[in-house]
Amino acid sequence: MRFGILGATTAWRADGTRVPLGGPTPRALLALLLARAGQVVSADFLIDSVYGERPPADATHALQSQISRLRRSFTIELLPGGYRLDVDPSSVDAHVFLRTADEGRAALESGAPARAAELLREALALWRGPAAAEAVRLEERRLSALEDLFEAELRTGARDLAAALRAEIERHPLRERLRGQLMRALHAEGRQAEALVAYEETRRVLAEQLGADPSDELTAIHLSLLRGARPSAPPAPLTGLVGREPDLEGVRGLLRKARLITLLGPGGVGKTRLAIEVARGDDVTFADLSAVGDGAELPQALLGALGLRESALLGLPDATTPTSRLLAALAERSALLVMDNCEHLVDAVASLADLLLASCPQLRILATSREPLGITGEHLWPVRPLAPDAAARLFVARARAVRPGFTADPDDVRRLCAALDGLPLAIELAAARMRTHEVSELADHLALRGSRTAGPRHRTLRAVVAWSWDLLADDERAMAARLTVFAGGATAADAEAVCGLPRDVLDSLVDKSLVEVSRGRYRMLETVRAFCAEHLTDPDPVRQAHADRFLALAEQADPHLRAADQLRWLDRLAAEHDNLMAALRWAVTTRRTELGIRLLAALSSYLWMRGVRFSAIPHATALLDQAGPEPDPSLSDAYVLCALTAAGDQDAWARHRAAAEAIAMDVSRARRHPLVTFLWPMVTASKADVSVVLAVLEHGRRSADPWERAIVHVIWGYPHLAAGDLDAATAEFTAAVTEFRALGDRWGAAFALDSLSWLAAVRGDRATALALVEEAIELTGTLGALEDLADLLCSRGDYRFDDDLAAATADYERAEETARRTGSATCLAAALRGRADVALAEGDLPTARRLYEQALERFDERWVRSSGNLTRTLVGLGTIAEAEGDLEAAHAWHLRGAETSVRLGALPDAAIAIDALARLASDSDRAALLKEGARGLRGMTGVGHPSPEQVLRLAGVREELISHALALGVSSW
Repeated sequence: MRFGILGATTAWRADGTRVPLGGPTPRALLALLLARAGQVVSADFLIDSVYGERPPADATHALQSQISRLRRSFTIELLPGGYRLDVDPSSVDAHVFLRTADEGRAALESGAPARAAELLREALALWRGPAAAEAVRLEERRLSALEDLFEAELRTGARDLAAALRAEIERHPLRERLRGQLMRALHAEGRQAEALVAYEETRRVLAEQLGADPSDELTAIHLSLLRGARPSAPPAPLTGLVGREPDLEGVRGLLRKARLITLLGPGGVGKTRLAIEVARGDDVTFADLSAVGDGAELPQALLGALGLRESALLGLPDATTPTSRLLAALAERSALLVMDNCEHLVDAVASLADLLLASCPQLRILATSREPLGITGEHLWPVRPLAPDAAARLFVARARAVRPGFTADPDDVRRLCAALDGLPLAIELAAARMRTHEVSELADHLALRGSRTAGPRHRTLRAVVAWSWDLLADDERAMAARLTVFAGGATAADAEAVCGLPRDVLDSLVDKSLVEVSRGRYRMLETVRAFCAEHLTDPDPVRQAHADRFLALAEQADPHLRAADQLRWLDRLAAEHDNLMAALRWAVTTRRTELGIRLLAALSSYLWMRGVRFSAIPHATALLDQAGPEPDPSLSDAYVLCALTAAGDQDAWARHRAAAEAIAMDVSRARRHPLVTFLWPMVTASKADVSVVLAVLEHGRRSADPWERAIVHVIWGYPHLAAGDLDAATAEFTAAVTEFRALGDRWGAAFALDSLSWLAAVRGDRATALALVEEAIELTGTLGALEDLADLLCSRGDYRFDDDLAAATADYERAEETARRTGSATCLAAALRGRADVALAEGDLPTARRLYEQALERFDERWVRSSGNLTRTLVGLGTIAEAEGDLEAAHAWHLRGAETSVRLGALPDAAIAIDALARLASDSDRAALLKEGARGLRGMTGVGHPSPEQVLRLAGVREELISHALALGVSSW
């Protein structure tokens, strides 16, 4: 008989039928006895557990009566200490669960996570519902086993655990182990910013509900996340490495003393596989360059491999480029960068590698290529064909994978491998045919028919691929050839649509080892792809179908990127990034201008939100040049978005500005792309006529699109700030937050919340500022905007500074770690400024000066978002000078701080410097006026405030800067 108490109490006979147990009381009693099967259970315990606080008048007799009923079906003994149910504990699901869960934990602790996961799944599968007895103890053990299972799955590299972990956390919000596992799962999926936000949420929940800080273990996980965005790790090999032990040892040894190594050899010789094995270890970034079609896209591809964006969600200085971000991100890292498949980009790779190695002293690069990079310091490691014995071992191992029990004459195998020149890829392709062929047959039919101009080993590989090609049916050949238009792989649905053939043909190519499938995406090895592409006799119709397919995807996704399901659509477009860029390149090179402009316009929101817009500038410029000075009117605001993308190239903007302005000014046209209303004032602030900005905003204010109306509120808030009208700015930003929340747009809401929290802080409302910035941190995290996290952490540190210096310090330190890893010099400067403020508050003037000076070196003084931090830095240096008695230097620093804010159009920030100048004023009346003026700049109401113009003049700000500040006011708009 079997028993179950992990769910409703149940007893099963040997034939699987259930034993009738009666009502709730005998079931509860049986469950208690089963929970302690084979043990004596006291009558008092049973009475208390079954009847609780309201036992019957004669509880002992009632218990005996229930026991008697149960004895009709089960053996229950009455012993001096109580009752004992005579069953084997191994027949009770709870006991089996506990034993199996313990075995799973033991396997986990002994370093066997795969076995642990198997045992833990088996244990947890026994649960049918809430435990019928000893619920608290058993439920705790269930949760522990579930946590052990998550741990085992994390250690075995399982993905897509985040949703299950979030569901458990929702049920058990105070279990820190689950929260730590969620952080690690998000990190493993490349969702670094979300992982950091998960920590912030945990910290807040623990503080609110328990008044406690995160545990040391959770803090350690958080620190490890801060120490680096998740880079692209080398792909997990599906098979073992055969015959490369000397190469492996040699290359690893060379990496200990050389900074640039190129694994050199023909296609199919195993360069990538060797690089993957060499690169196992900490802080390794693997960049597969096979899908990069243009050397100009190389920096962005490497940033993507590092898990970084070209630019922050909330904006970076104009001077920031993908290359500058890359240099900053790697400047202080001791890392290994693997660049795989460099041969088609060798000049671009050589140039960038030379720059990286010169600028990043701890960086090492391992490249794979068919030709050397040819730069100083390069060490070449020729990857040669396998030795005869190793080649034979590889062939037999791969043949047995498709044909269990495979055996063959060793001489035949060696003869075949010799004919294949020991090339691993050729050997693997040949071995895949052993399911339907014999070794001798394969050797006899293998014709070495490669190009006469190719090297002999390349001819060998071509011969194997050609032989596989010859064995394909016509529809399989068509599918293989058409599949080559995809970049970065394809889903089955996309392959069917573009290639015009059913999925079973695609799966047939997988069976024949010409196509690989992983996580739902189909791709070809580059060598196979190159051969099949040669047989695509009429590529234009297929490439047109490919471009049309991905244009349709981009246009379908675009409106969703500004709504509640934006995360799903961002992920979908990110998965197809290589295909989207390939379609865009094809449209440019074949002068399909309308298609290219429509595609680029549809991708504009994605490119902006993902921070990859710089890589599209050359394509946008080419499309605008093709469209000419009088573009097709039907392109409308798609042309404008293309021009705004190209505006990063000043010459291109100069050529096409007039056409773009004419379209933007035409308010009679319905707007298909609301993003124009946001990008025009943001991108052209220093490049376009204010009247055009006004026309664009007015069109947006009257738009039927709620997102467009919301973004107008955000944009309109900034001139109010410049004019010092904080009430109007607050109203605009508040309206924007409300409308973006209603739409479910995290990006727009974060953008507005960031400004709104700053305004609250300026007005002295630290609690509101803190709550708003917390929300902005969470929203940017869900969007993967790790770069913005550093900036927002600095803001939160500022808001905590007066009330909790330790918490502020922690925020600045986290911001510094994040900024260093993401290569954001401006955010790093802000974090250093925050740490300097802490040192100054603690009286450590030398440390404060050193940190302020380091921050000052890194700020971009042209960027408005630098205003507050730069002003604080200058005022901090002035305060140090005050403390040292150098009042003349102090005055100069404080005045420079005020003028910086004025020059950048951020008058409220000038209040910090003007307060500092008031401290130095020898005239008490002048000091009082300066203090009142600073209050007015912060938007604080009061009688007798001097006007912004008066207080700036009183502070000594130069007249030309005052005029500039007033010109930025909303009245000029």
